[in-house]
Amino acid sequence: MQNLISTFQSQEGQFWQYLFQHIQISLFSLFVAILIAIPTALLLRNFPKAAEWILQITGIFQTIPSLALLGLLIPFLGIGAPPAIVALVVYGLFPIIQNTYTGLQQINPSLIEAATAFGMNRRERLMKFELALAMPFIIAGIRTSAVMIIGTATLAALIGAGGLGNFIILGINSNDISLILIGAISSAILAILFSTLLHWLEKAKLRTILMSFFIGLLLLAGSYYQPQSNTHPEITIGGKLGSEPTIIINMYKELIEKKSDIRVNLKSNFADTTFCYNALKADKIDLYPEYTGTILTTFSKKTTTSTNPETVYENARDDIKKLDDFIYLKPMAFQDTYALAVKSSTAKENQLENISDLSTLNHPLAGFDLEFANRKDGYLGLQSKYGLNFNVKTMQTSLIYSALNNNAVQIAQVYSTDSQIKQYNLKVLKDDKKLFPPYQAAPLMSEKLLKKYPQLETILNQLAGKITDQEMIEMNYQVNVEQKSAATVAHDFLVKHHLI
Repeated sequence: MQNLISTFQSQEGQFWQYLFQHIQISLFSLFVAILIAIPTALLLRNFPKAAEWILQITGIFQTIPSLALLGLLIPFLGIGAPPAIVALVVYGLFPIIQNTYTGLQQINPSLIEAATAFGMNRRERLMKFELALAMPFIIAGIRTSAVMIIGTATLAALIGAGGLGNFIILGINSNDISLILIGAISSAILAILFSTLLHWLEKAKLRTILMSFFIGLLLLAGSYYQPQSNTHPEITIGGKLGSEPTIIINMYKELIEKKSDIRVNLKSNFADTTFCYNALKADKIDLYPEYTGTILTTFSKKTTTSTNPETVYENARDDIKKLDDFIYLKPMAFQDTYALAVKSSTAKENQLENISDLSTLNHPLAGFDLEFANRKDGYLGLQSKYGLNFNVKTMQTSLIYSALNNNAVQIAQVYSTDSQIKQYNLKVLKDDKKLFPPYQAAPLMSEKLLKKYPQLETILNQLAGKITDQEMIEMNYQVNVEQKSAATVAHDFLVKHHLI
């Protein structure tokens, strides 16, 4: 519990930002779902056969896995809030349509006949008693939809839309249970609060209900309004999930703002590689740090045969220029590449310094993620280049360190700048046959941005060749374990190296 509280205190600034994003996305999606579903149900009440088909279709929509639906929407709507909202609306339609239709069908026909006899037209019947009688059913459907939308909205973080899901994803990536609990508990509490509020509305008068929704719409509209009074030029820098990209983009921000009149808006923990790249193409962000090996393997679709950092960088720079007319500035020194690690006690006991030394072990247990286990520059390369054969257990990356620390495996596939290397006092074995390709971070941006702000090249290239592997491990450790803010860690590094 103490760890959960301390983690929350260190993340409090981010928490309120993510909570606000989560409420925005959820409320907007819920209101859109209501505006579509209730009129649809009203139209369908006189067409039972059509109603059956519509209910079947909207019910089928709910069986589509959330990630699959988001993936299908990205080519059409890009990344960020739009595809997340569309997906949430799709999931929110069925309960509201079904309950509204059921509520209207439950009204005693004799009441409608009596109202008609008194001279009421269809609109008057609807407003005076039909909606009032059906309202408990309608609100119950909205409650179900709201809970479903708030829970599913955690996935919005996967496509750069923000929200409480950022804590869950970060927690999974860093194997931090406290972060996962903060995201999950907050989302659950939010769903309970919304459900309780809507439950209270079930017994309210129709006028009160309509006024409540009107006020909610006004508040939501106001939350999206941002006055544009800033006279300074402004750019947006995105960062992938994790402490390392967040530290780097905070360095970018401080350097740019100290040495120019450009103001920087940061989108930390924005999304993974593909989403960041698509966001750059769609002008949702202006630049982000990308890794040399990632550009070649993910975007150029090339197998990196060279292990020379300069060669890999030049190939990545030239390829990305041809592919999307992007500019790739000079990289930093550290290598966030694949590595093999063992516990320090295991290394000392078996005199392990290099990967080649693992041949002295008798079929050791190794923990790899599924991708590494099937890559030519992963386990397949270890077999062909080093002649090593392990008893491999594949697992999620975030679980590998725990498995190694608990002696469930003897060897772990890691990334060479992970904070857990220091946290668990691990020995990273030297890649003496140079199997793993270089992965150096450098700013990736569009050519038009550099033409608009040519000073960015000089400013950001101050980090070229800076930051060693050990320095990056230490900074990641300070953020992930010591719970320091990424901005503070970035600032301290820049001051220490006299860059500001």
